[in-house]
Amino acid sequence: MIPLKYLLDRKQDVIERLKVKHFDASEIVRHIEELNNLRRKTQAESDAKQAELNQISKEIGYLFKQGNKPKADELKHQTTAIKQQIQDLQQSLSDIEVKIENLLVLLPNLPHQSVPEGKGAEDNLIVRQGDIAAVPNKGLPHWDLAKKYDIIDFELGNKITGSGFPVYKGKGAKLQRALISFFLDEAIKAGFKEVIPPFLVNEESGFGTGQLPDKEGQMYFVQNDNLYLIPTAEVPVTNIFRDTILDEKDLPQKYTAYTPCFRREAGSYGKDVRGLNRLHQFDKVEIVVIEHPNRSYEQLEQMLVHAESLVQKLQLPYRIVKLCGGDMSFASALTYDIEVFSMAQNRWLEVSSVSNFETFQANRLKLRYRDTESKKNLLCHTLNGSALALPRIVAAILENNQTDRGIKVPDVLVPYTNFDIIN
Repeated sequence: MIPLKYLLDRKQDVIERLKVKHFDASEIVRHIEELNNLRRKTQAESDAKQAELNQISKEIGYLFKQGNKPKADELKHQTTAIKQQIQDLQQSLSDIEVKIENLLVLLPNLPHQSVPEGKGAEDNLIVRQGDIAAVPNKGLPHWDLAKKYDIIDFELGNKITGSGFPVYKGKGAKLQRALISFFLDEAIKAGFKEVIPPFLVNEESGFGTGQLPDKEGQMYFVQNDNLYLIPTAEVPVTNIFRDTILDEKDLPQKYTAYTPCFRREAGSYGKDVRGLNRLHQFDKVEIVVIEHPNRSYEQLEQMLVHAESLVQKLQLPYRIVKLCGGDMSFASALTYDIEVFSMAQNRWLEVSSVSNFETFQANRLKLRYRDTESKKNLLCHTLNGSALALPRIVAAILENNQTDRGIKVPDVLVPYTNFDIIN
């Protein structure tokens, strides 16, 4: 959530910067400014009434000391009406503040100045790209390989639950577990602390990280308990720090977590959702960092390098893109995607998004740090990234490692799988 003072001090700048995300904020900003003017007027009226009440209270005390009880009682009767007026003004003030916040939460995060213009994925900026020349001939797509080697059963998942809920079997299940362990071990080596968070969160947690009220249509909702299945570990892990004030010396806070992720993916259809390309339930290892604002973009680059090292160690062809304004999430200030290339599908598959949210989530979370010099409590920056999401990594491993003997397991995974070939 954009801080109100920042918005009011830089109204036109906010409107112009949000145009990069193809969001017209002009009417919302105008309405917020009108409400804030009304808030200030109402606060001034309340303060004036409170000052009047204080003055009358002093006079009543003086009259009682002078023995003028009738006049004191007359003034006490006046205070009753003034107190009611103050109460009414305070209620109006509270209502105005709620209206302002309800409008503020409709505004996306401001994109970083380096975010490129663009409407969609085709306008993303390629930052760097690995060599794809070494990828073998096209071969079979992963859904055919999964059936050939009996390692992922999409039909069985459809029978048990529905489309988008595959069943991993035999060496497919072992490969999945190996990837989770490998990603977690690598994150721990990089200084991230492992946690296992809840897989359901309350509304406050969804609001804190920006999924609510923006993405409630994409989240599975347990109505009887008013809980949401997590779309990513980012939500519960970042909310560990909700309503927290950290000491500056304790920054950064670096966490990693494996969780299943649940997304409705409403409106997704066509060839791009076949097989593992887009699921309703999938596994992911997440990294989350709470950082000092002065160091958050340096931290973002370090997180990106960490996620990049994983695809390098898996020996997958990849590229890194900086998302344009039209392809960015509601809450992000700057996002890099890592994509791996599938020769069998002849397309790039996103396997990681690494983002800096600056103060956007922290403002919602009331997450602050105590500044050493000023002793003030200031907003932290929050960052997170996929390190990595499994479905498309598995798809790329299967499709890009086809041999006459079977599917070659990446060398770094063999100690986890205890086999080097899927056949």
